[in-house]
Amino acid sequence: MNAAERYAAALTPGELLEFDLTPFDRTGIPVVGTVWRPEPGSATSGHGVGYGAQVSAARTGAFGELAEQVLLDRHLATLEPVVATHAELRAARGEQGVVDPVTLTLPAGSPYAPDTPLRWLPARRWRTGEEVLLPAEFAAPHAAGIAGGGTGLLTTPITNGMGAGDTLERAVAHGLGELLQRDGDTVSFRALEQGHLVDGVADHPDTRDVWARLVAAGLAPRVFLDSTEFAVVVHAVAADADPATAPMAVTAVGEAAARDAATAVRKALLELASSRARRAFAFGPLEDVRRLCPDYWAAEERCPVPDQEPRALAAMTDWTRRSAAELSALMAPALRVTAHVALGDLPTAPALDPQAELAELLRRLEDFDVLVVATAVDTAAGAVHVAKVVVPGLEVETLSYHRIGERVLRRLLERGSPLVGLGPAGGSRREVRLPAPAVERLGGPAWFDVEAADATVGELYPLYREPSRHAPQRLGGQPSR
Repeated sequence: MNAAERYAAALTPGELLEFDLTPFDRTGIPVVGTVWRPEPGSATSGHGVGYGAQVSAARTGAFGELAEQVLLDRHLATLEPVVATHAELRAARGEQGVVDPVTLTLPAGSPYAPDTPLRWLPARRWRTGEEVLLPAEFAAPHAAGIAGGGTGLLTTPITNGMGAGDTLERAVAHGLGELLQRDGDTVSFRALEQGHLVDGVADHPDTRDVWARLVAAGLAPRVFLDSTEFAVVVHAVAADADPATAPMAVTAVGEAAARDAATAVRKALLELASSRARRAFAFGPLEDVRRLCPDYWAAEERCPVPDQEPRALAAMTDWTRRSAAELSALMAPALRVTAHVALGDLPTAPALDPQAELAELLRRLEDFDVLVVATAVDTAAGAVHVAKVVVPGLEVETLSYHRIGERVLRRLLERGSPLVGLGPAGGSRREVRLPAPAVERLGGPAWFDVEAADATVGELYPLYREPSRHAPQRLGGQPSR
């Protein structure tokens, strides 16, 4: 039983579908989709997309991503959140027994206070194994995964930090890698593209094969450097002048983080190909889905469209009505170059086994707490482990949900960004919620301008948050061809 089959075995019972997304684009790089539902026609579902240089890698990724969602949801459904305030729990459990929500990068202007009642779920402090209570919206990948409802949340739950593997160490290392990726690029690309082009990708022995496949497909790929703080974080985009290109494909972005620069670049290029096919599948014409994935679509159209985030739905619906040329013009700033860095000058590192990989990531994050919500399912081929990893201080979703803490604040201050500043909040300039030591380090309070941030993102919001696949089309959008 290979890795994909092991993940699939852990998902039973339920309706499980696998389908090929490769034909939705022309790169030929394998992309596989998966869907699981507890029963046919159920609105509750999990879905995964995997990619790789070979089909086997794409299948492993697709089933692994699916297992992360489904198995964590099952685990969380067995947990009844503790409803209490942080002040009450700190008095009962001690400072180490509960996470201070202010350390979790709250949205600017959050009304949270220590006497705010919250739902809390148990996690483990990885280095010590001790139990610690975590606000449920940070432990769960979505609001539906929180027993007792998702009202009054501090922020929108997200899937970032999830991982799966044949060992818990592999799952946690995968989750940490996701966190480092999103932390490294959170304010360094898309609407805030910094333009640091990585040169030498076409000639490097570890990246030239994927690069050549993209170029042979008529693309002009570019890889940009976002960070080297904890890992090499890069993203890949591509210009595409083919008039037959699916419009959504030109908005694709591939992201990656790894200790080794060439490994990160290779993964970003492969994810770029995946993003092109996935976006064309998820938000392109439904007749293409019916034609290329008939079994999937027959099952999908029996299910109702779930509730949507209004801003994501409206923005993506607008995109589905635009041509490839119009979307390419919208993406043009993502291709700008302001500086060059040679791939050979970036950090290199040998591949490690999962346990050693995790140990090295933990060493790099020695000043950060690492919290894990995990579960495991036994199969005939062995256990499947899944984890949601939370690291207070690593930052995500600044331009989508206005979440910002000290590190991203400093990054923007150093650039002279008009989005942030020191001093009292007021109007659209909302207080950055920081722990007292961070306020002291900064010399006083700080603000984040939410209206300026929203204006900066503008029409690029679908690069940050997407509606459910096919939601714009099924709810009235008319995709361009």
